[in-house]
Amino acid sequence: MSAYFASPWPAEDGGPARLQTPHGTAGLRLQPNERLACTTRNTQLSTMTVLGAPGEVFLLTHSVLRSHIGLPTTARVERIDPITLRTLERSPALPGGPMWPGGMAVHGNGSLITVYGRWAHKLDRHCRVLARSELPVNLPYNSFVVLDNGLIVTKNLSDTVHARLTALEPERLQRAAPDTECPEPSIARLSSVGNTVYVVGVHTVMRYHWNEAATRLELDTDWRHDYIGTTSQTYGWDAVLDGDHAWFMDNGRHNYVLRMIGSGLNPTPNRLIRVSLKDARDHAAWEVSGIRGGSVTNPPLVDVRRRTVVAYDSANCVLRAWRMQVDGGLEPLWEKSGFGAASHMVLYPDTGEFITNDYRRWGEEVVALQIETGSELARVRSGGITQGVVFPSVGWSRDLYWSSMGRLARIFVV
Repeated sequence: MSAYFASPWPAEDGGPARLQTPHGTAGLRLQPNERLACTTRNTQLSTMTVLGAPGEVFLLTHSVLRSHIGLPTTARVERIDPITLRTLERSPALPGGPMWPGGMAVHGNGSLITVYGRWAHKLDRHCRVLARSELPVNLPYNSFVVLDNGLIVTKNLSDTVHARLTALEPERLQRAAPDTECPEPSIARLSSVGNTVYVVGVHTVMRYHWNEAATRLELDTDWRHDYIGTTSQTYGWDAVLDGDHAWFMDNGRHNYVLRMIGSGLNPTPNRLIRVSLKDARDHAAWEVSGIRGGSVTNPPLVDVRRRTVVAYDSANCVLRAWRMQVDGGLEPLWEKSGFGAASHMVLYPDTGEFITNDYRRWGEEVVALQIETGSELARVRSGGITQGVVFPSVGWSRDLYWSSMGRLARIFVV
């Protein structure tokens, strides 16, 4: 995290390891006499919020309707009031091109970086554009990671066209190296630790190290795992890096429109996959629900302190937790059926509280659970009619922000 701005939540999932945890911020610490409440506003397809200096909250949105008739789409960045969600400052429309929810982070140099469509932008914290760069492939790029050396690494999204890693320097967004072509396509977002980038391809998980002397990303030929193998599973989504293992889920192909429930397109159950970061030959996979047609669109949740992993089958409404074992196995902890979790989550490591969504009765509810027991601490209906599959963030005062496409909610303790 050395190249990210020092805030509780400077990037999606809290940082490039995708642990979905805040930095230097206490948990909600919900008490029996307390509950969750919310303030909401409509948005044009909100993707995420990130935090800058104390009190600063930035929102990334994008257009979509133009994409249905083959026209290029745009994104916007807003600085919003942390309590009312009112827009305080707003960028001009940022060119994007092909549509896919992008990404935003506050770089260690203090600027905002966005990648949306096939464009990267650098903005100041008043949402004014400082630099932009058109990315090489005419496909959407699904966000980016910032390496410890400050470089921004992004890639195109496709299940047919091979992924290309593009590294940009953070001042003018110029190319820092020739593009690196991966041996297969990739749908999942990148993850990273230090100056190493992890790529979940459509068949294989692999990693690339930044070679400072050669000024390029180089494939680690000794670390890769074909997680599809001889199975009929479909591609994996984003990887969580806990320091010892990479964790992700497969059967990612689905037909999500408004909700993930019933959206699975592959007849098999989806799986939770573990790959050792020390030796990729040390790997394992577990069915999440065991129900046919299982699918997800996001990463699992890993509590490093409590050695607990939470995974889900969004298509079949199952949420499960396991305890990690010394031998690399998992011991079941708890399971919830009929629970509509689909989004990225928030974990408060000091309290063991985690925040997820539960989609039911054609509406979304944001729920606080205890990770070791699965016990419900509080919930509130956020007002969104879509099942959120994008990015929440923590807030500044016992609160958090929940994005669910056409709605942004501030969830707070009362």
